[in-house]
Amino acid sequence: MIIGIPKEIKNNENRVSLTPGGTKDLVKAGHTVFVQHTAGENSGFSNEEYVAAGAQILPDIESIYAIAEMIIKVKEPIESEYPLVRPNQIVFTYFHFASEKELTLAMIKSGAICIAYETVEKKDHSLPLLIPMSEIAGRMAIQEGARFLEKPQGGRGLLMSGVPGVKPAKVLILGGGVVGYNAALMAGGMGADVTITDISLPRLRYLSEILPHNVKTLYSSNHNIENELPTADLVIGSVLIPGARTPHLITKSMLHLLPKGSLMVDVAIDQGGCFETSHPTTHTDPRIPSTTSCTIASQTSPAPCRILPHWP
Repeated sequence: MIIGIPKEIKNNENRVSLTPGGTKDLVKAGHTVFVQHTAGENSGFSNEEYVAAGAQILPDIESIYAIAEMIIKVKEPIESEYPLVRPNQIVFTYFHFASEKELTLAMIKSGAICIAYETVEKKDHSLPLLIPMSEIAGRMAIQEGARFLEKPQGGRGLLMSGVPGVKPAKVLILGGGVVGYNAALMAGGMGADVTITDISLPRLRYLSEILPHNVKTLYSSNHNIENELPTADLVIGSVLIPGARTPHLITKSMLHLLPKGSLMVDVAIDQGGCFETSHPTTHTDPRIPSTTSCTIASQTSPAPCRILPHWP
């Protein structure tokens, strides 16, 4: 098969879909690999490394799409790429069709065979391609949340851990899956006062056994979430329904419950977000002011983070 590796052009996307090591394996298996010039540069891989692994370098993205039977990407094609996708061409990437109508219609029109990383399952229904990205996103959500709790970033001026004589930050995590677990592990390790919610009692029992003692579990319901919001410094949205749009667990009408300077990170934004007011932004331009809040987002992975500091 002829495999094409284009350079990612989505805002702030620095990853490459295939390493030189992966290239070597594909070439050894009899495939032909074409890599766009400097496709791996922002991930630390030079053109020379790809050539040494057996790939051929093409000068531009148009050349890659024109020759490849299968395109392997990191993120979904953006609008400028839509015309490049050909009928019966396989496009293998994170798509998140459930929340992207324009993208969905464009891919249907192209006649391509689209395989979404996030829906690939093993026999036990686990998601082997999504899990590593969810691990990263969960941990980054806390890392970014801790940064934006700082006063110069518009936050409440809190340390996640607190200091002697001052309580730690209170973190509410909605969803106890891979993202939620990793967020809780990170926040708990930093010394925060953490509550993680889920609708599965067996999952909550498991999390209670393996997470640090400063992480508490809570059954997810509207009532319980509303009761937690008035004291939450940081809220992480980490709900996932594979292949479907995420339900809104925090509605616009609930935002007034949040204390001034609190933050919301919607890691589920690729699937539509679990906060009603969520929409994607970027690292370059993270703040979107409105009448009730200012949005900060970080779109770095298949599970991009979205941070919303609330200023009533």
